[in-house]
Amino acid sequence: MHSLRTRITLLTVCVTVIAVSLVTLVSVLFIRTSKHRESEQMLLLLCETGQRNMDYFFHNVQRSVGKVAAYAEENLTGLEEDVLKRQVDLTEEYFEEMVSRTSSVLTYYYRINPEISSNVKGFWFTNLYGEGFSRHEVTDITLYDTEDTSKLVWFTVPKHTGEPVWLPPYITDNLDVRVISYNVPIYWRGQFVGVVGIEMDYSMLAEQVDGIRLYNNGYAFLCDEKGELFYHPRMDVSQMAQGEKPAVPDEAVVDSTFVRYTFDGVEKMAAWMPLYNGMRLYAAVPVDEMEGDWRRLVWEIIAISAVILLSLSSFTLFYTGRITRPLQELTEAAERLDKGNYEFDLQYDKDDEVGRLTATFRHLANHMKVHINDLNKRAYVDALTSVRNKGAFTDSVEKLQKRVDANSAGAEFAVGIFDCDDLKAVNDQYGHDKGDIYLKTSCRLICRVFQHSPVFRIGGDEFAVLFQNEDYRDRNELIRLFGMEEKKISEGSVPPWEQVHVTMGIAAYDPRLDRSVFDTIRRADKDMYARKRKRKGEKDS
Repeated sequence: MHSLRTRITLLTVCVTVIAVSLVTLVSVLFIRTSKHRESEQMLLLLCETGQRNMDYFFHNVQRSVGKVAAYAEENLTGLEEDVLKRQVDLTEEYFEEMVSRTSSVLTYYYRINPEISSNVKGFWFTNLYGEGFSRHEVTDITLYDTEDTSKLVWFTVPKHTGEPVWLPPYITDNLDVRVISYNVPIYWRGQFVGVVGIEMDYSMLAEQVDGIRLYNNGYAFLCDEKGELFYHPRMDVSQMAQGEKPAVPDEAVVDSTFVRYTFDGVEKMAAWMPLYNGMRLYAAVPVDEMEGDWRRLVWEIIAISAVILLSLSSFTLFYTGRITRPLQELTEAAERLDKGNYEFDLQYDKDDEVGRLTATFRHLANHMKVHINDLNKRAYVDALTSVRNKGAFTDSVEKLQKRVDANSAGAEFAVGIFDCDDLKAVNDQYGHDKGDIYLKTSCRLICRVFQHSPVFRIGGDEFAVLFQNEDYRDRNELIRLFGMEEKKISEGSVPPWEQVHVTMGIAAYDPRLDRSVFDTIRRADKDMYARKRKRKGEKDS
């Protein structure tokens, strides 16, 4: 016959064993799931950040070349040599202006089809050493077979496709430099006239990709949709022949955002995002490293649970109740954390196993909160002006688009596009530190006048404002106030970098004109450039 004490002890031990086992199992499953999800999100966030950074360059290049191509076709009135030469000169001036607003440009050019003219060849400017663009002798295209798209790819490919095209990395003619380029064919009345294009240094891609790192042996690489490598930090792909390049494993070339594959005998977890120029950006991490933290944490929890179990076996039900209560609080906090809620209060701070487990969990949750907030801030806040950046603008536009899709007739908003005039002149004459002051002063003015609307820096000297609610209704008065405040600041400031000269374009959403939010943005951008030209004309006169 067992004594009551023995039965209570046995009951307590049984209950303790079951309770601790369940808590340990739940904690292990939760940690495994949450850490795996956290690792995936960190991997995806790194990949998205790299995608935004690289797409920023690609978009600027594509936008600049597209504007130059449109400008060239608008000013082409015939194919006579004098008319063609005048059009090339005008295009050269406009191209120079557009390139000054586009970063990471190595060369830019406008090449005339030799079948159109043997005397007017176009132009080619290069900036190999970062000291400014200089005119380079143009390649004699007549020496090549322009029907062979494996040669002079920057010319022959757009000629034969008839469409703007991003080309994969290649060695540029005469310069012996590896580049990627965007090229647009020029036509006059259906006849191929030539090609305008920009080449970007391949090393720019390498720097952007090399900056994406996670854990000790994680890295990023570039390939196309078929798995052909363009850049890999662990091998010099540029020096390999076509047959020598190791292909990305087939299991990695899928439509899923997250993939698992094996490369060189190592199992890896990767996330990929498409780039503006058709490439794929992969961020890959060895699975052992990604899962190593939670595996060690699981063993720590199991060890702590064993200690708790041995300790609780010698105590009464009173102590059992005291110990299981904080474990319950810890479980509830873990459930909140699993749902993304970091606001919980764990009061248990005794110097025992549960207390240490609680402190470890609290520290882990605080670390996750700080880390995720820091990543979000870096991803969506402009470092110079502290307003939201282009990534935040894209997210806001997507959310606004969902509202428009739900009720286009009832959507009321407007988009303002702001361009800081004379920024290049301030940078060139007084230095980039004064240019930063000029940008910050302009940004403060925009934020002060449109204080009820989100402000975004979407380019080097461009800002955007989404007018909604009160600011949407009062936008005309705010525009007038903006002009007054701009004039007041400029008249009260002597140094040019403390003045403000901002051209603004605005467009209100109209379902009869706009099929999407991007249509409204384009109208605002067009209005801004129209005002900019008018303002420049008034200044010149």
